Amino acid sequence: MSKKIIIGSRGSELALWQANYTKNKLEKLGHNVEVKIIKTRGDQIQHLSFDKMEGKGFFTKEIEEALLNKSIDLAVHSHKDLETCQPDGLTVVAVSKRENPAELLLIKKGSVDLKLPFSLKKKPVVGTSSARRKTQLLSVRQDIKLKDLRGNVPTRIQKLRDGGYDAIMLAAAGVQRLEIDLSEFHVEELACKEFIPAPAQGVLGWQIRKNDAELPPIMALLNDSEIQETIGVERKILNLFDGGCQLPLGAYCIKKNGEYHVWASSSSSWDAYPKRVYAQSNSTEGLAEKVIKKLKETPAKKTVFVSRKLPKNTFFRRALEQNGFIVSAESLTVFEQVPFNGFEQTDWIFFSSKNCVKHFFSQNPQIGENTKLGAIGGATNQELKTQGYKAKFIGSSTNTKEIGHDFSELVGTQSVLFPISSSSYRTIQKQFKNQTNLIDLVAYHSVENVSVNVPDTTIVVLTSPSNAILYFRHHPSTGNKTYIAMGNSTGKKLKELGVSNYILPWNSSVIALVDTIQSV
Repeated sequence: MSKKIIIGSRGSELALWQANYTKNKLEKLGHNVEVKIIKTRGDQIQHLSFDKMEGKGFFTKEIEEALLNKSIDLAVHSHKDLETCQPDGLTVVAVSKRENPAELLLIKKGSVDLKLPFSLKKKPVVGTSSARRKTQLLSVRQDIKLKDLRGNVPTRIQKLRDGGYDAIMLAAAGVQRLEIDLSEFHVEELACKEFIPAPAQGVLGWQIRKNDAELPPIMALLNDSEIQETIGVERKILNLFDGGCQLPLGAYCIKKNGEYHVWASSSSSWDAYPKRVYAQSNSTEGLAEKVIKKLKETPAKKTVFVSRKLPKNTFFRRALEQNGFIVSAESLTVFEQVPFNGFEQTDWIFFSSKNCVKHFFSQNPQIGENTKLGAIGGATNQELKTQGYKAKFIGSSTNTKEIGHDFSELVGTQSVLFPISSSSYRTIQKQFKNQTNLIDLVAYHSVENVSVNVPDTTIVVLTSPSNAILYFRHHPSTGNKTYIAMGNSTGKKLKELGVSNYILPWNSSVIALVDTIQSV
């Protein structure tokens, strides 16, 4: 391009990082580039939360006007701030690679309680002005007190230091781009599939005039086509809701092994209970529409039985009952502790279930100071946190063999202790090529719960192979039901019992189970 390219940017530290990142990319391609700072309405109005500000495009309108009047040539936006319908005469020509799209919860070290969800103490004050973040926080922790928080990233962090908040929420991408030292805080990174980010979070959107003939081929060299495809699904969900960044809507899409996976969450307001949806497809065509239909439809009353004890006020019960489900929950087995007298110290201890955690720690084990812990999934890791520990490895697959392979690759030749049940399938252990440094420790066994009355429901969630066997003693016919298996071992047992069309949640967490049930 013969003439100088003028980039329009907000003046915040993060916006300037984004503008200069773009400037450096273009200069490496041989172009002459200048950054011009433009102040937006979102920068000027700092006393209101986003949901109380009228209109849309709080952080983009003035920059877009500068594009249209040709005082700049290129606008660099956090893509999540852009409206889904572009102003006449403008277009998003390209998108960047995706920085970490997760949310960070920055917690003052005196306000940490690892035993509670989000690792936050009881009745914490959490700072955020995002309706999407508010509704998802409250869905898990009703005791959280929310307090609006505005300003750029360094300003928000300083407000946490200054008092008035126990914790604040920030997008991981901004913190990582600015390379901010967070060592003074306890940092919780919230998994995107569980705490769903804003559509296109972590992605830069490069906007130009539609009639600009010179910039498109240049910007095509910076475009990430796969990210453009996945955030296209997220943005279409937002578009079909006719929402802006203030809408309590989260959407996250990934492509894995040729399949598209989408997680979405929406609510009518920041203080309303959100509805979650999970969908997958081998094509993006019609995927956003499928998600929207599930989010907006009023489900028929459905009955669910879960072969696990669930207290009344759990996230699982609230999430389903708020969305019209009738829930019954009872374990078909009773777990009995198997005493052990010490064990050999190892580099790692791996837990394949919540029960392994409970029955291991109930015997007050002496764990080496440098011993690292592994968990098969999110639910098991949460149980570890209730014991005051956090896993260094957490499985993220629905396939136990894949988790075992990933864990074995990480561990290598280090030694591992496996607290197990007496009837364990040892699937994780079998993925190790060398079994020499693996030690099994039986911590509990299970027997039938003869007192349970198993209701007849339309959806059946079976949490272990033994529970599957016992369920069919109560209901011998598979009938016209939907079966959900927690883990491959349970799925394998269901096949043996005559159920071939069972569903596997996307991982072993409670949130994944809720998503699966609500998506039936």
